[in-house]
Amino acid sequence: MLRSMYSGVSGMRGFQTKLDVIGNNIANVNTVGFKSGRVMFKDIMSQTVSGVTPPVDAETGGANAKQIGLGVSIGSIDTLHTGGSAMTTNNPLDLRVDGDGFFLVKLSGDQEVPFLTRAGDFHLDAARQLVTSDGLLVCDAGGEPITIEEEVTAFSIAQNGMIIQKMNTGETGEGQQIGLAKVTNPEGLEKIGGNLYRITLNANAEGALEPTVANSAEFGTGAIISGQLEMSNVDLTGEFTEMIVAQRGFQANSRIITTSDEVLQEVVNLKR
Repeated sequence: MLRSMYSGVSGMRGFQTKLDVIGNNIANVNTVGFKSGRVMFKDIMSQTVSGVTPPVDAETGGANAKQIGLGVSIGSIDTLHTGGSAMTTNNPLDLRVDGDGFFLVKLSGDQEVPFLTRAGDFHLDAARQLVTSDGLLVCDAGGEPITIEEEVTAFSIAQNGMIIQKMNTGETGEGQQIGLAKVTNPEGLEKIGGNLYRITLNANAEGALEPTVANSAEFGTGAIISGQLEMSNVDLTGEFTEMIVAQRGFQANSRIITTSDEVLQEVVNLKR
């Protein structure tokens, strides 16, 4: 069979994957804290028809190798952790990280390693715990769930994550401090849905995760901005342009298969 037919099939498979990623990006264009993905291609090992021959003194010149490519494969599917635009909500429990840090959230207080998220749309539940919209517990700088004391009548959140509390006595004091985490390689995080990421061995050394404070020059976690949310970093103009490129690439590879089929048909028709 013709090699070109299988090359065309590999190209169509690759562009199908690219369209899947583009479709997911566009679907999440309004998802708070969403980070877009992209597909990178790489060529498959080429078939060598003849190898390289070196030059021999000044008598015979060298010859280059003759190689035929065998198609394309997926090189990587990257998550682009560039910052999304800020959306002002004026809700004091809506938080945005102005930097590279991630919020830490847990399913329960017994969970050892928290999940990470950039979506800061938080709420207070009936137990006065700071939670996500799915009920996950938001953690402080020590990795413990955050709870607002009952005698607190009002509170605000500073840029370093410190909860400034006003008591029913009229006094003002500090509560827990919202924690952030800095990841060495954010692209190494595993997406688990619900705007959550799981730490992996390629995100931090040995898969370790150390909660720290916000607005820290030492750790570079970034400041916490209250009353704002980070929107998706999906660029619709770029996504639709990439969609056109993927569509035309898919069509071109389908033409390769059609042409290869016509050539095979001519070969079959040689014997009549």
